[in-house]
Amino acid sequence: MNEAPKETVVVTTAPTEPQRRVPRPRADALRNRERIVAAAREVLVEYGTELPLDETARRAGVGNATLYRNFKDRDELMHHVVLSVTDHITEHAEKALAAEEAGESSAFEALRTFVHAAADERIGALCPTLQATFDKDHPDLVAALDRLTVGIEELIGRARTAGELRTDIGVGDLMVALSQLTRPLPGKGCLAFDRFVHRHLQLFLDGLMAPARSELPGAAATLEDLRKG
Repeated sequence: MNEAPKETVVVTTAPTEPQRRVPRPRADALRNRERIVAAAREVLVEYGTELPLDETARRAGVGNATLYRNFKDRDELMHHVVLSVTDHITEHAEKALAAEEAGESSAFEALRTFVHAAADERIGALCPTLQATFDKDHPDLVAALDRLTVGIEELIGRARTAGELRTDIGVGDLMVALSQLTRPLPGKGCLAFDRFVHRHLQLFLDGLMAPARSELPGAAATLEDLRKG
């Protein structure tokens, strides 16, 4: 008895869809974006929150079309300026902590180094932005501020543990002083006051050293206090 021929079953698989690759920004595009943010921070110090975008593009060395290709409007640009300044200040805190851990400075010297470096970032120029229509609850900003808080709290904690920092000072107190001393005064005639910033910061820092010479009124300020306004 002859066997029936076996049926050959051909299994076919659907071709897989090629994986989509997200193109990486070109190096020159990233450099343009960084230059725009750096220029915007510079313009912010001089003009305030209504910084002229044309002037920002000119200082960045790009055309207006390039600026708008990267940032749809002033608010988006300001958002990235705030993030950039916050990240830079955090890096200063982490660098100061690393120097203290390596035995290159005392705990208070690390704090002092951080404060002077943070002052050069002109954090005070951001105050009007954060107090206006800026989205202070944006996840990116919250994460950046949390990272900054950890760094500064560590600096303060080490200086306090070493007995070099008075005990009634909080992170918010430090940031208030930094903001006030680096906030541009109105008018072009006051720009020359910048040369006094580090001198007055040094006076402020001397007042933070233990033992305290007087009792401060009120309670130590936290960054949460500042966020609530």
